[in-house]
Amino acid sequence: MDAFTAGLLQRIRATESDLTRARETGDDFLAEVEQAELDDLHRLAAEHGVEVGASRV
Repeated sequence: MDAFTAGLLQRIRATESDLTRARETGDDFLAEVEQAELDDLHRLAAEHGVEVGASRV
């Protein structure tokens, strides 16, 4: 796995965790921000052929 792929997957995992935490604490604004970031990361992964898996929040 190259550095780009590893970094992208790490950012996705971190953002998924942040999104879960925002939802659990009821922070709707932060949840929207994190969801938008996650969507962007998934788009970037798809554009570069990086398989993310079915862990989507």
